[in-house]
Amino acid sequence: MKTKLLTLAFIFAFSCASFASVYKANVHASYYAEKFNGRPTASGEIFNMNDYTCAHKTLPFGTVLRVTNLANGRSVNVRVNDRGPFVAGREIDLSKAAAFQLDMLSSGTANVRLEIISSAEHSAQSAATAKAAAKVQQTASGSSASGAQASGAAPLKEAAAWNIQVGSFTNRDYANELAQSLLREGFKDVYFQKTDTLTRVIIKNIPDAKLKAVEEKLITNGHSGYLVKKNS
Repeated sequence: MKTKLLTLAFIFAFSCASFASVYKANVHASYYAEKFNGRPTASGEIFNMNDYTCAHKTLPFGTVLRVTNLANGRSVNVRVNDRGPFVAGREIDLSKAAAFQLDMLSSGTANVRLEIISSAEHSAQSAATAKAAAKVQQTASGSSASGAQASGAAPLKEAAAWNIQVGSFTNRDYANELAQSLLREGFKDVYFQKTDTLTRVIIKNIPDAKLKAVEEKLITNGHSGYLVKKNS
């Protein structure tokens, strides 16, 4: 008799770096404020605790991150302009304004997930890209006196989907045990992903609208060390 385990499949594709630094989940954030306000940051900018900025140990200056407080679901976008935090176990140091938006001023720290919204290079080009897009839109609108959509207009993008790596093992038996456990817990679209040395356990094609619920269920079930990547 066929069982749910038949949904497991082998995918021989992505490299080990495919999930790295694109998205991090269940990491610790802190914030800094008055003590450093007005002082130069590592990038040379003057720190303003009322701006939406952050410190990170490795991400390039100018990288834009979406930070989500896993305790309450609140999110804020911040730009990397400083280095830190230099406290063990902490991934990111937020400005006071960003911490306020996440409702973590009283606790001082929070469990968060990080999504890279744009790279430093993309951020530098975004203004020029926006101007070019506006010019194209204006031209298209002007060429259609009736107000109908121009035939060459770009279609709407499909809603984003996500893949979550729940575990990575050198022993395939351990990977199989985790996959079976996820299926018993009610997760769908559980796959294996093979490299030369590792077997990863992946939950694939999660709609954007369901990502938060899947993450919360993983954490509730004790699967906290996961990684998330947009399904390109």
